[in-house]
Amino acid sequence: MKDKLEHSLSDWKDEVNSYFERSLSLALLLLLFAFIVSPKIEVKPYEHKVKEIQTIEIPPEVRQKFKPPEEVKPIIPLTIEESDLESDEDIEEIETIGPTTLDLTKPPPVTRIGTTPKFVIYEEEPIPIKRVEPEYSDFARQSGLEGSVIVQAEVFEDGTVGAVEIVKSLQSGPGGLDELAIEAVKQWKFIPAKNQGKPIAVWVTFPITFTF
Repeated sequence: MKDKLEHSLSDWKDEVNSYFERSLSLALLLLLFAFIVSPKIEVKPYEHKVKEIQTIEIPPEVRQKFKPPEEVKPIIPLTIEESDLESDEDIEEIETIGPTTLDLTKPPPVTRIGTTPKFVIYEEEPIPIKRVEPEYSDFARQSGLEGSVIVQAEVFEDGTVGAVEIVKSLQSGPGGLDELAIEAVKQWKFIPAKNQGKPIAVWVTFPITFTF
């Protein structure tokens, strides 16, 4: 009984394998037939087509026909009454400006105040020939304020004083001794400094003393 069962199983496996091989062969034949019979597909590269736009030039005579209409401004009549008219006697004469000596062809003078370099080589230092003593303010006098203000003055080639700066303050603020010292030094006059015999602009430092 056992041998008979094993024999039937073996026959069943052989039969299944036979059907599988036949089915596989048939499928391959169908694929080969479809490949031979089906039309060939040709893939073409994409071509970008550019459409040309043709421009039309409008003739000048046609352009003139489409000109915008000109704006017409209204005319307002002006009426003047005789009472509004003044006689020649009522009109005041305007004096013209007389001749001037101003030369408009020359550029305006450029100020040099404060433009001199702080360190300049010179052989002869400036010498003051005109001194103006500063005023003593009432507040400083009543307060008993004494001392020196160290100033640095800009002396030009002609001996005049340009900018004045405070190096050491004694009393700052409006009306203080610092401001009074600056106002006085600006009125000083110097023999200018010289280098190789030529006057030059330099800065010079000196004290202004306030004492009773």
